[in-house]
Amino acid sequence: MIFDGFGRPVKNLRISITQNCNLRCPYCHREGEDASHTNLRQMTSQEIIRLTKIATSIDIGRIKLTGGEPLIRKDILTIVAGIAVHSGLTDLSLTTNGTLLAPLAEDLHNAGLMRVNVTLPTLRPSIYQQLINGDLDTVLKGIEAAIAADLHPVKINMVALAGVNEHELPEMITYAQNVGALLQLIELEPLNLEKTCFERYHLPLEAVEADFQARSLNTQVRRDMQNRRIYHLPEGRVEVIRPFENTEFCSHCTRLRITSDGKLKPCLMVNNNLIDVLTPLRAGATDTELAAIFTETCRRREPFYKKHASPPSMEVGT
Repeated sequence: MIFDGFGRPVKNLRISITQNCNLRCPYCHREGEDASHTNLRQMTSQEIIRLTKIATSIDIGRIKLTGGEPLIRKDILTIVAGIAVHSGLTDLSLTTNGTLLAPLAEDLHNAGLMRVNVTLPTLRPSIYQQLINGDLDTVLKGIEAAIAADLHPVKINMVALAGVNEHELPEMITYAQNVGALLQLIELEPLNLEKTCFERYHLPLEAVEADFQARSLNTQVRRDMQNRRIYHLPEGRVEVIRPFENTEFCSHCTRLRITSDGKLKPCLMVNNNLIDVLTPLRAGATDTELAAIFTETCRRREPFYKKHASPPSMEVGT
């Protein structure tokens, strides 16, 4: 297992396979990618498969495909099937807005996808249409199809938005419980958002989580995932993700990222320390040489929110 300079193991790889999307969610952080770099180049399915093979070979066994909207890619089943056969893979999941999921869910499972996260900010069709300009019914059908296809567990990602959905939380917990999914309540981050947008929508979750703690019948702590807590409430389960200004969250981070244009990204919040891995791959680098790039990137990881330290500052890799 690989550890960074702060003693944190690196177990998870989030790989953005596209920055293209069929929706325009105002709270999307685009996996921390600089919007000006979007669509400069995109990895092929075989390049994605090879890079994830390198990751699993050095014990980064949990792979999540993200975007953008990953289901937009016509070769998504090829990508999933190619990753699913890697020795050392322990988890293969995908995050999606759900609008394209229903017709693909069974094929994704058959290709080797283990589970899926679906973004769902509201259960109100009018609010969903106004906020995202999308069709809520297609998302709900996607969630149902994923559950039927045994993409377990299906996780519903609800970004808490002030003035939009905070009053829907009890309803959302009950909905997730009834359909057999797990709700993840996520605090909005300022990354890739206009200041006015963040100030308008940011809803601190300290009070919400304190209420959950007081009412919880049982509380699980996910030691392998930033010490997140899952609260077993009378109305259902909910997992709370509070990354904003959270030193505990950062001190337990186990993630590495690959951007859609093939750069290794040590931290979601930082863009001045990316290391290009796609150019060496296309230039004929061996698996050993590529693994060394992964290892060096892991070594450079630093907690973004940490006490008595400033944010990391490094030169951009070539």
